[in-house]
Amino acid sequence: MDVTNFVVSQRQKALLVGDYGSYRKQLSRRLLVVRRKLNYTSTKGRKYAAKAPVTAEDIANNNEFIHLLLLTSERAWAQAMHMKSTHSTDSGAKGITGSTKRHISSRFHKASVYAGRLVELLNNKAVTKATTQAILEARAYYVSLRGTIEFEKQNWENCLHEYSEARLIYTTLAKSKAAKEEDLFKDLLNTTIDPSIRYAAYQLKLPRTTSIDTVVSEYVTRSDNEFVKEIMKQYPEALDDPATAQRKTPSGNAENLPKTIKWRSREVSLEDAATAQALAAVSSAEARVASFLSLNPDAAPQAKASAYDEVLIPSQDAVDATKTAIDELSAEGVPQGDRRMQALQITRTAVNYALVGWRIGRNRVLCGARDGALFEPEVRTPKKARKDRKTRPMQDESTGRKLTRLRERVVLYDSTIQSLDSVKELPGVAADQKFLEELEAKRAYFAALRCLAIARSHALLQNARNALALLSRAFDLSSKTLPHASSSQNNSEKPPNLNITSSQAETLRDFLQSLLFQHRALVELHNLDATDANKTKSGKEPPLVERLDEYPHGLVDLTNLVTYPPKVEPIPVKPIFLDVAFNYIDYPGRTQKGAGKGVVDGADEGVVEEKKEVKKGWFGFRR
Repeated sequence: MDVTNFVVSQRQKALLVGDYGSYRKQLSRRLLVVRRKLNYTSTKGRKYAAKAPVTAEDIANNNEFIHLLLLTSERAWAQAMHMKSTHSTDSGAKGITGSTKRHISSRFHKASVYAGRLVELLNNKAVTKATTQAILEARAYYVSLRGTIEFEKQNWENCLHEYSEARLIYTTLAKSKAAKEEDLFKDLLNTTIDPSIRYAAYQLKLPRTTSIDTVVSEYVTRSDNEFVKEIMKQYPEALDDPATAQRKTPSGNAENLPKTIKWRSREVSLEDAATAQALAAVSSAEARVASFLSLNPDAAPQAKASAYDEVLIPSQDAVDATKTAIDELSAEGVPQGDRRMQALQITRTAVNYALVGWRIGRNRVLCGARDGALFEPEVRTPKKARKDRKTRPMQDESTGRKLTRLRERVVLYDSTIQSLDSVKELPGVAADQKFLEELEAKRAYFAALRCLAIARSHALLQNARNALALLSRAFDLSSKTLPHASSSQNNSEKPPNLNITSSQAETLRDFLQSLLFQHRALVELHNLDATDANKTKSGKEPPLVERLDEYPHGLVDLTNLVTYPPKVEPIPVKPIFLDVAFNYIDYPGRTQKGAGKGVVDGADEGVVEEKKEVKKGWFGFRR
């Protein structure tokens, strides 16, 4: 009997379309059906008579009795959750009080009673023939309900005891090879168990940097608990503190925590133990990520990104631990110029920069090969087989799917650029001019990739001019990255993070240059096609003398060199120039300039005399 799958599937189906009230009604209908099957209902018209409790023999004969107990327990739990969600808005600052709170607690208690009864019955293996996994799942379900009761009563220490045992069982089942649905246990831990443990630990004022595994190893009940003993037989290291295991060397005695941390040219000592512990966890996680990427170079981008989660969690813990240490010193009144405060500020910048680097590295592996510079189409295999049992052809990727993938990459590049901009707000970064130049170069690298992705989308939409403009912008940005790229070859062996090698920058620039030449040719061909279309519409082509600035892409029409006979056409000139030159032009019928009393050939002397006496122009000036 798969207890966990049965409970979780019932909740997901009901809560997907309704609330806890509808879930309770659904459970009541389902419970009535089960009771009728088992003849557990009262005869209609007769007085109610209590049925005998379920026994181990009943479960051995029919597994529906397990459903009966689980459905009854779930119905009580759903009723309590429905009342809790209904009264949460109008309860005020003090929370739910009075009879409502007692009613909710009684429903949770009823649910735990039926779940505990199921554990007792299944534990009788001789009769029920139940497997160890089924018994552990029933026990985890029971102690999680007990933890909910203690959570409502605000008994935080007892709450941690119950939830720690539930988490131990679910974690063990997730690691077991017999568990077919490993993701089911992980989802249950992430949505219910872990948040409750975190909140209870916060109420007990435990350090925030303390991991959940450490809390479980400390608060789980080991004595007089046969279920925990059963787990320890199969997994002796199930309750080992992972923080202690990380601090130990292979000999198992000495600690291997970092003593100092280096940021740029400065190196400071690590005085905060929580920060040193988190950084040790980051180092071990980084080694695991590097090993996974080297052993699985052809893994899917999603699988590689999941590997980065192992290093992101301890990196965030290191950031939180450093901030907590700074806040504690500030509360004690330590000035900013103190040596301890300065060391913590440098540590804060270093760990935050490392966290940003891992986030960007995760985005880079999600973008694909060469940080998304290559864009290979996806070929999908058809899921449905043909009726004639013939193989369906491979389906090419549609334009809409390509645009969606490019849009996803643009979102990743935007997130990367925002992360780089957040680095500038860290302590001491604004005063480091050289470091700011390196940040701008890295920002230009990812901005060039962003322009490349948008240019590809314009190219898919047959908009070559916009694509050419974006590629030109991307090429200019990539040229800014090369002078500040890292020349070390060791960075290529590490997992992708914020480091950009010179080979990567040069490869991107050369690739963008080839695309730029390609799209320039496409735009030129598009312009030639547009010119040909205009010529076709006009019906007559201008003569060759008017098209000397165009390269003929076909045969030249030698019969259309110039316009003949020439037409009288207006020519743009300067009027003031002609007005001044009028006095220097010799026309027939007038004397030359500076000829004095000379007479023009063929002109009558008397006429000339009369013309001399006539005054022309303004104020008698000659014109």
